[in-house]
Amino acid sequence: MKRQIFMFVAAAALCAIAACGGKKESDTIITTKAEVRKPAAPVRMQDYEQTREVELDGIRLVCRIHRAADDSLAMVSDETGQKFVDNRIELVVSRADGSVFFRKTFTKKTFDELLDDDYRKTGILEGLVFDRVDGSRLRFAASVSHPQTDEYIPLVVTVSKAGGMSIERDTQLDTSAEEEDI
Repeated sequence: MKRQIFMFVAAAALCAIAACGGKKESDTIITTKAEVRKPAAPVRMQDYEQTREVELDGIRLVCRIHRAADDSLAMVSDETGQKFVDNRIELVVSRADGSVFFRKTFTKKTFDELLDDDYRKTGILEGLVFDRVDGSRLRFAASVSHPQTDEYIPLVVTVSKAGGMSIERDTQLDTSAEEEDI
């Protein structure tokens, strides 16, 4: 009888040890399928207008800037395939009597020689704004950007008192007026 009890206890112990061996871990990872976002209709920036009265060497001038999305320009796409409409910007500088002193229409192509291949392919002309009178020149800040990002190439457009224009990359960081006086 002791032998039967011993066998029963031994068998029960073996079953308990086998049962406690634990479950096998699975290498399968269960997750939801990532939803691929389909590109929406092409994105267009809002029209923009800026009018500033300035004085250049004692002559009052009015600078008018108008930006509009232009469907005739090549569209660009981001990494998701979303398309963006590029912009056309017109700058008109008029004298006090209304006569035109300077007129130029800008597209991204205007700045082509200052852009790298990436910005030529995936950038848009984002903006042009009056900056300041710099000696005997009007200075405007322009930018070509990757749409809907903070990535851009800063550019400077200057118009001389003789009506000549030059464009270059802006290599100076923006500073406050107080820092410029130091």
